[in-house]
Amino acid sequence: MDNRVKNALVASLNKYAEVSAINVENFETELVAAFELDVNFLDKVTAFDEVFDSHPKFEELREVFFDLLMINFFSSDVQKLEDDYLEGDEWANIEEDTIDRGTELLNLLLYIKECKDEDLEPELGDFLKEFLLVEDDEFQDEFEIYEEMISNQNLAESSVEAICKAAEKLNISEELQALFVPFMVFFLDVEGSATTTKELTQFSSNKAFETASYTLITTINN
Repeated sequence: MDNRVKNALVASLNKYAEVSAINVENFETELVAAFELDVNFLDKVTAFDEVFDSHPKFEELREVFFDLLMINFFSSDVQKLEDDYLEGDEWANIEEDTIDRGTELLNLLLYIKECKDEDLEPELGDFLKEFLLVEDDEFQDEFEIYEEMISNQNLAESSVEAICKAAEKLNISEELQALFVPFMVFFLDVEGSATTTKELTQFSSNKAFETASYTLITTINN
């Protein structure tokens, strides 16, 4: 399992448990074990889902952690496979089977991975224009999903409180609804300071999920 992914999973999960005032119990151990299985990706997804099915208190995290499972595959598992595996039929079939899984968080995690590879600092305008290509006519689906982020980029230079208040009034796409605040707060503070995390817990309308998601993003970035 990729160390950066493991650190992000553990930090995010424990932040969720802390804010929700629930016990992690054996969930962390079982989930890490699923990530570390030496099996094909779809079998790993089955094991992953079985862990969540056994711990319904953490259901809210299932799909964002699925994105983390994908990132772990790209960062770790794929190293054991043929160089052209991601261009082959087997991976195309896996993508088809999992097309309804995960969230827009995967895009941000892939962008952060690219920033790490190129030694760049994540920046909202770069994410939208250079990574998602929202200004390109061929990528209008992304434009529609991220339209409120595009129109409100100034929020990434404001405050956690301003972001949380704005999110309640904006017409955010369904795909980005739950993630708008942690995305914007990340671009406000990519390091994930204790002060920002505390403010997010204070002002968020979905404290446990948004704080856990922000912790996941900043941990994997660091």
